[in-house]
Amino acid sequence: MSDEPRRPDPEQPEHPGAPEPVEGAADPRPTGERTGIIDLRDTQQIPESPAAPAVSGAASGAPEASAGDESDSDAWFDVFGGEHPADGPGVPARADATWGSDRADAEAEEAHRASYAPPAASAGPVGPASGESTASSASSASSGAEGATGATAAASSSGYWAAPTGAPVTVPLAPAEGEPPATGHGPGGAPVRPLRRRGVLVAAVAGLCLLSAVVGGAAGHLLGDNVSLTGGSTLPTPGIGATVRPAGSVANIAATALPSVVTIKVDGGSEGSATGSGFVLDRKGHILTNNHVVSAASGSIDVVLSNGDTAKATVVGKDASYDLAVIKIDRTDLTPLTLGRSDQVVVGDQVIAVGAPLGLDQTVTTGIVSALNRPVTPGEGTESSYINAIQTDAAINPGNSGGPLLDMNGQVIGINSAIARVPGTSGSTGGSIGLGFAIPSDQARRTADQLIATGKATHPIIGVALSRTFAGEGAEVDDTPRAVTAGGPADKAGIKPGDVIIAFEGKRIRTPDQLIVGIRARAVGDTVTLRVLRDGKQTDLQMTLEAEPDK
Repeated sequence: MSDEPRRPDPEQPEHPGAPEPVEGAADPRPTGERTGIIDLRDTQQIPESPAAPAVSGAASGAPEASAGDESDSDAWFDVFGGEHPADGPGVPARADATWGSDRADAEAEEAHRASYAPPAASAGPVGPASGESTASSASSASSGAEGATGATAAASSSGYWAAPTGAPVTVPLAPAEGEPPATGHGPGGAPVRPLRRRGVLVAAVAGLCLLSAVVGGAAGHLLGDNVSLTGGSTLPTPGIGATVRPAGSVANIAATALPSVVTIKVDGGSEGSATGSGFVLDRKGHILTNNHVVSAASGSIDVVLSNGDTAKATVVGKDASYDLAVIKIDRTDLTPLTLGRSDQVVVGDQVIAVGAPLGLDQTVTTGIVSALNRPVTPGEGTESSYINAIQTDAAINPGNSGGPLLDMNGQVIGINSAIARVPGTSGSTGGSIGLGFAIPSDQARRTADQLIATGKATHPIIGVALSRTFAGEGAEVDDTPRAVTAGGPADKAGIKPGDVIIAFEGKRIRTPDQLIVGIRARAVGDTVTLRVLRDGKQTDLQMTLEAEPDK
């Protein structure tokens, strides 16, 4: 006798070829509507800001550059750096106003030079080109020394200036108050003192060197990135290896897994067509998917590979109770995915779902493990499934069925099988609400091996019939003489009709479905412990699971 409870068939429409939801889940069958892809319309080009007006040399206090001074550096600053705002009402003070700026230094330098400019030259011939000093008056050559002395007396003693060749040279006889002492001698042995603005000039020279280095480095960087500032532009391209992602990242895992994930298209004849997912199990062409994806196939089953190739598939074996099926294509060059250990999964682990939701093949979504050992019973009648599911919030939609749920090592820890829907909504309006369910990989591995070997799977049972009218907590054995299979595991362990099973392997049992999925998650031959409530007393009983007899 099977462990399945006696219950009326739930009123659910058939959903061949799409994920079977839990009771009240979304209708996974395509309805003929196109998938809504958002089209970005009314996109406008971002307007360019007007170029800042050029500041003339007169306005800035610096000499105007000649036409020949234009260079790529000017264009670079036009693009990447605007002019400082002018001074005036409503314009914030510059952040560097307290210690000066390049423009302020230039203006100060020009004012300094102007304050020490030579007196206006008097009318008269300029001295000989030999550089000898001459008086500004029209005296004779024999009185040249006296003329030089007069010129010195007439010159301002508050500063110094360097005259061009042939111009009068003015040298003070003694340093003015606050001036530095002479450090050398000029023409004719006259003392020469350093300019007070030498520090400013040194700073200006250093600033020009730094500016040249910045402009040169930026220009070299732009040229290295294949960006042309003259004429058109060439966009930069990724270098070798730039698109490689580190191992363990979602992108790296997806790139590795996608070639092994397939889209399955099923011809259901009068029932219509369906689309699901699957993944490569081995190099012999075996593909694992859900039973409900291929169960309604009355015509061809087409497998679409990641590169777009299509191959015909045949069903090797399928099992409705576990909602698993194995199909085969005539390809031996495919890379299989590795089945991981679902018993090592914990709540909070990051997971990746891959499949073809709504026919959109090669779709990758991410999430976490939301819960474990969630009893899920999709399907109806003889197609009911009992899944001790891994719950995830990764987006799973109709068409994801049969696709892999991967851990962050790229191994399959579940087979996406069902989704929940909001109560009160119809089966045709369901979609991901963050409640997806996957068959654990440990169960999938055992079932797939059996389907490949024999074409069918074995189901462990304890040999009782469970009541659906019991309103208390736990799973009650029917209070009828034939509720316990004679000679079965439960009978051997001493279970009686009317007993209430309240725990299985130390886990609390609240509903009959919870007990069934717990038993189905085990293997034939496993020894398990049940806690039974009888006449108000609790008793622990051990039994060995046996295979369900062929029907």
